[in-house]
Amino acid sequence: MPKRRPLESPTTSDPDLAPVRADALAPTMDLAGEIYQQLARGEIPRMRLPLRTKQNISFQSREGVFRLGRAMGTRSARKLDGALMLLRTFYLVDFINEMAHDRKTSTLRELYYISEGWQDAKFHSEDESNLLVEDLEVMCERLREDFRLHPEENGASVIGDLTIKERNRKGVVKKINCRDDVGDGGYSIPFNVEKEKIEFVSTGAKFVIAIECGGMVDRLAENGFDERQKAILLHLKGQPARSTRRFLRRIHEELHLPVVVFTDGDPWSFRIFASVAFGAIKTAHISQYLATPSAEFLGVTASDIENYDLPSDKLSDQDVRALQAELSDPRFATAEWRSEIELMLKNGKKAEQQSLAKYGLNYVTDRYLPEKLTAMGVL
Repeated sequence: MPKRRPLESPTTSDPDLAPVRADALAPTMDLAGEIYQQLARGEIPRMRLPLRTKQNISFQSREGVFRLGRAMGTRSARKLDGALMLLRTFYLVDFINEMAHDRKTSTLRELYYISEGWQDAKFHSEDESNLLVEDLEVMCERLREDFRLHPEENGASVIGDLTIKERNRKGVVKKINCRDDVGDGGYSIPFNVEKEKIEFVSTGAKFVIAIECGGMVDRLAENGFDERQKAILLHLKGQPARSTRRFLRRIHEELHLPVVVFTDGDPWSFRIFASVAFGAIKTAHISQYLATPSAEFLGVTASDIENYDLPSDKLSDQDVRALQAELSDPRFATAEWRSEIELMLKNGKKAEQQSLAKYGLNYVTDRYLPEKLTAMGVL
């Protein structure tokens, strides 16, 4: 094992570290200390952690999110595989501690390549390193962003009357209005959207509309929908990144704004909504940070395709299988969702958001959205 900087508590060695970072790193130090004590007592080192198997993950109807159950597993050095995972875990803890002291961050892919220097502890695939980071989130009850680790991509973008304070890489805090102080692309959501990075100052908006496609965000912005209807436009950028979902959750909780989701009308877009509102099995251990259970689906629905006579495409065999799977998905268990999915299967049609342009470039902002949002009680 190469010589590295000794593990130190960030609360004592780095007084300028943001409190949330110190708090986030403390459990990793406790974990290291626990293993050290086991070794000092001559015991075979072991760690206990919640199992992230499908059998230990359930959908909590009352909360509207996936949650981990109480089943626990043990990772022990008694077997070679267990010993290897323990070794990797503490290389990872060491790496995280080192980044905190050096005020660095790392992408998940960089972490994978960093491990090439860990000799026998190196990862054989990026999936292995990603899974270990998730294990650390579960054991420490923290987000990977708290460990200064992030994916290659950031979140998407925001346009609207939302004023924030953001701390930049040099530690300078800047006040930004996401409508008046940004270009046409809006405010870009960074990978870390926690309070030490972003503070919500004020807003004149009445609701947030989370939109799947960038072209539709541009249409609404060009038509002045955000100003006229006092809305915040948030581009989901397809299946939304964790930072995007976390940003939405914080807006809803802290600014008390309702969230509506506007996507294409197909089974894959329905799942985009579900990930925003209810979370997913993969992130069940952090649903309380990412999911916004009160978010409502705006459209495009199967009923919209009929009621607005929208141009549509035929469902593929893969689409049909996805819709049939959604009929047994607890996130789509309501009578309304079941009705819409069954109607889409019956008609064999799907449609894009942009199909609303059949009636002109202003139709979506002048008629479709006002009608739908009024019926939902948002306008």
